[in-house]
Amino acid sequence: MGIRVWQKLAAALAAAGLVFAAGSAVAQTEVSFYYPVAVGGPITKIVDGFAADFEKENPGIKLKPIYSGSYQESITKALTAVKSGEPPVMSILLSTDMFTLIDEEAIVPFDPLVKTPNDQAWLKSFYPAFMENSQTGGKTWGIPFQRSTIVLYYNKEMFKEAGLDPNKPPATWNEMTQYAEKLTKRDASGKVTQWGIQIPSSGFPYWLFQALAIQAGTNLMNQAGTEVYYDKPEVVRALSYWVDLVKKYKVHPEGIVEWGTTPKDFFERKVAMIWTTTGNLTNVKNNAKFDFGVAMLPADKQRGSPTGGGNFYIFAKSTPAQREAAMKFIKWVTTPERAAQWGIDTGYVAVRADAWDTPVMKQYVAGFPAAAVARDQLPYAKAELSTHDNQRVTKALNDALQAALTGTKTPEAALKDAQREADRLLRPFKK
Repeated sequence: MGIRVWQKLAAALAAAGLVFAAGSAVAQTEVSFYYPVAVGGPITKIVDGFAADFEKENPGIKLKPIYSGSYQESITKALTAVKSGEPPVMSILLSTDMFTLIDEEAIVPFDPLVKTPNDQAWLKSFYPAFMENSQTGGKTWGIPFQRSTIVLYYNKEMFKEAGLDPNKPPATWNEMTQYAEKLTKRDASGKVTQWGIQIPSSGFPYWLFQALAIQAGTNLMNQAGTEVYYDKPEVVRALSYWVDLVKKYKVHPEGIVEWGTTPKDFFERKVAMIWTTTGNLTNVKNNAKFDFGVAMLPADKQRGSPTGGGNFYIFAKSTPAQREAAMKFIKWVTTPERAAQWGIDTGYVAVRADAWDTPVMKQYVAGFPAAAVARDQLPYAKAELSTHDNQRVTKALNDALQAALTGTKTPEAALKDAQREADRLLRPFKK
């Protein structure tokens, strides 16, 4: 073979993703994936470490993590890439993005890749509550990875000062109200110096509110993502209770409470009890300079929290080889041992029950029992709000919540308006 012909062949093989080793061609499949975090920081180090370890064990696969900013930025970038014809092979995006990704024909279901009894056992190993936002129409579209629920964090020292048992967090709405009244402090002029309870109403207001709705007796949508129940009596009751904490009982800050500053307010002892994601657990553990407790959210008719966080998705424009490689990595990174270590390192909930039986997780929970609260709450957890045209349907609810909490509309009127707008948006998706 002439040198020029050989060079052309080498170039063609390189372009086709083949590399040379020991004189023979070895196929290498590149798997690009979007990961929703800004570049840098401890999470990127963990993900880079996963990629390097996986590549060592699987030399035929090249992983290419692309750090794509916030979840919102990541879904925007992913859909833009789909339209331009160059999407990643896989992404971690919000579990609630499932219907949007299906409607855009951006992703493929996992079912054709689940081939062996071992594969089927793996798919069944995830907590059912996390699979509610991962399956629809009899197919599996997402695999849980960095998932969370909402939990109650409370300052045990403030409980003692108020004459409350620091090892007995509120178990019901009534108890939470009574505790919050005892925990709210005012100075001589009547100005609040310490709030009893704080539930954020910016960032993800629908998510925090959804917990109240579930506790009042109903979830906000159907599993097909074609209907919402914003104006049901239980949902109105939930919003009325949140408004009452502010207006009637005066134990909760007025107006819009910022998602990002709520943990900081807790660290600075401005508030005794907060609702936020279990994903803040490591943050609270590292920054609270006082004895704190973590508890399941209190019940009204029932206990409950929506799940939250991100799933793995595989994109439709990938090749069969890339899908197989992506599936191999997803199975590898969700083994019990890795799921356990990921939960310990990040504060997310380990997504399968057997991860909690690993020696490393048992040792962690023994030393830090608060880590198990989110797991113990999972039997009461429900799917996070997710519908077709999800962003606009969710915005209708967020606008209603803020209108009620700022006093511009009654809870009932605000939720009726949100229902009307959501019905209009979802009409095209009803068959």
